[in-house]
Amino acid sequence: MTMRRLLLCVLLLIASPLHAAEPLNVVASFSILGDFVRTIGGDRVNVTTLVGPDSDVHVYTPAPSDAKRIADAKLVIVNGLGLEGWLPRLVQSSGSKATIVIASAGIAPLKLGSAADPHAWQSVLNAKVYVTDIANALAAADPDGAEAFRTQAKAYLEKLEALDREVRDAVAKIPAERRKVISTHDAFGYFAAEYGVQLIAPLGVSTETEPSARDIAAIIGQIKAQKIPAVFLENISDDRLIRRIAAETGAKVGGTLISDGLTGEKGPAPTYIDMVRHNIKALTSALDH
Repeated sequence: MTMRRLLLCVLLLIASPLHAAEPLNVVASFSILGDFVRTIGGDRVNVTTLVGPDSDVHVYTPAPSDAKRIADAKLVIVNGLGLEGWLPRLVQSSGSKATIVIASAGIAPLKLGSAADPHAWQSVLNAKVYVTDIANALAAADPDGAEAFRTQAKAYLEKLEALDREVRDAVAKIPAERRKVISTHDAFGYFAAEYGVQLIAPLGVSTETEPSARDIAAIIGQIKAQKIPAVFLENISDDRLIRRIAAETGAKVGGTLISDGLTGEKGPAPTYIDMVRHNIKALTSALDH
């Protein structure tokens, strides 16, 4: 075989469609975005999630291996709205040429104190914006896959549309005066605004420390004064305090609301849709008569 023929064969191999079908390397900052990317991208994407299941994106410390993952990525998909404060430095130190995609682009943020509330995914209608933003970014990065991404996104958007109706129907069954909950989580502002459930912070309790007996007395007073039917307290490990709240107020103490990330495969919320269903079930069973 002449050198020229050999070169031609090599060039044909390089240009062959087999080479083009290599999956797109995508890094998602945390598990919920990872789930969206996997659902839309299918086997055309290779997704790495920096903050994995059961981990908190707010207090994440990047590992050296994360810089390598970002350096190898074509797209880095982030929530934005101030959620990933650790990310810009990581991208810079990795020397990555990846396109940064802000999945919440186009969502009007609510306020959490004086800053933007980053938990926009807690409204299913906002999740539809995330999915559209991600599908557009994948299509721009891999034009050959654009049609596949749009088809998969369309099917998923229809599921989210049905999920949104599911949440509205569930809330509609709760009497209006019972649609209020005390929660130590401040992650449900978008859920509350979208679906008409009032999530009220417990008086004087910081999420960093366990509530004292005095804090519990204040919460009991608050429940009675505002006639709050249910309480979700994430950071109390002392069962007796929880039982005391229930005994003295008649309020139900709910299970766990999942806010900032998915669970592992065996947990109650391995996907975004599972997470929303888990939360609405926990809320309705605590608020229904």
